[in-house]
Amino acid sequence: MTDPGAARHDVLIIGGGNAGLCTAGRLRRSGVVDVAVIEPRSTHVYQPMLSHVAGGTAPSSAATRPQGSVTPKGVVWIQDRVETIDPVAYSVTLLSGRRIGYGQLVVCPGIQKDWAAVPGLQEAMDSPFGVSNYEYEYARKASRVLREVRSGTVVFTQPGGHGTCSGASQKPMYLACDYWRATGVLDRIRVVLVVPTPTLFGMPLIDSELERKVAEYGIEVRYGRELVEVDAGERRVVLAVDERATALPGPDRAQRWTDGPRETIAYDVLHAVPPQSAPDWLAGTGLAAEGDEGGFVEVDPLTLRHPRFPDVWALGDAAATVNSKSGGALRQQTTTLAKNLVAAQKGRPLPRVYNGYSVCPFVVSRSSVVFAEFDDRYRPKPTIPFWTGLAKERRVTFIADRRVLPWVYWNLILQGRA
Repeated sequence: MTDPGAARHDVLIIGGGNAGLCTAGRLRRSGVVDVAVIEPRSTHVYQPMLSHVAGGTAPSSAATRPQGSVTPKGVVWIQDRVETIDPVAYSVTLLSGRRIGYGQLVVCPGIQKDWAAVPGLQEAMDSPFGVSNYEYEYARKASRVLREVRSGTVVFTQPGGHGTCSGASQKPMYLACDYWRATGVLDRIRVVLVVPTPTLFGMPLIDSELERKVAEYGIEVRYGRELVEVDAGERRVVLAVDERATALPGPDRAQRWTDGPRETIAYDVLHAVPPQSAPDWLAGTGLAAEGDEGGFVEVDPLTLRHPRFPDVWALGDAAATVNSKSGGALRQQTTTLAKNLVAAQKGRPLPRVYNGYSVCPFVVSRSSVVFAEFDDRYRPKPTIPFWTGLAKERRVTFIADRRVLPWVYWNLILQGRA
């Protein structure tokens, strides 16, 4: 819906990604008439598809749609960037200088990719030998570069600390290995995976499946390491070795470790995932928890409501929830938040709680997926109760991940219908 330039909206949503559009659609379907979404980008990216783009199992066109075409009907799209929020004055200031008031505010701007946090990493990405599935253009480059490898060393890195779907960093690696094996060059390529934790994921059920694939492809895993520097000219990565050997589950639970002994690996191609954080502008809004240097929006992890500003809500990557941040977590979060917000508008008790569910489909070949479903303590939480069969490598889950879920995303999820 065209932006009429209103000075106030009943519900104002910051962020037009998965979280923002799905929430907007759910609110509209619940009878909320005046909903607006602030989103500066003109193109919407389906983030999970970037792993398939990087791994060569999907064209780049499958990952994008015009933002206006996926915004739910009746929702106002404000194409601008947020400068700051004043939760006391119930207002949001935009880059253009415009101020917009709100009755209820939903904060879901996504996460910030800090390429500059690792010296030399941006330069590596700008070179012909640096790729990533965490940015659209880098994923497009990865599709070509990884398929052109015939020998040498390819390094895949995964950062510690907060991040969106941390397991996604491994997906292009498995897809590339499967391709190299099929083309007869895998035995001439040294594949190195750098992870910040003592295990590949943090769930024994999933780790055993991933370890089997790692052995099958001959991947060399460097556990308890963090990328701290890249020499793009010489094509070398410098890793910090975490001698604490922490056993915290999940890479997003491990704090980013930059101390300790150094280790250097030369590479021919580098696939890197950057450190991530809450957007810088959030730090000055007063919405983060006291003492939280990360800037993530403080919320009740069950209701997704801000504890100090009851008309502010948050979900997705920028919310200070303890679950693993992923698109799969948003289905539960958007349902919870929308129902609770509508109840709050009517002065009723909040009816829903978020149960910490998250999901990470590990694409481990060009025809199979290991489907990890878990709660905020990395315990199995299968959609079908008491059946963890999807956590095994299966072809049917690849079809779901590559074909079914993208259709559901574009046609149902973004409209608040799934």
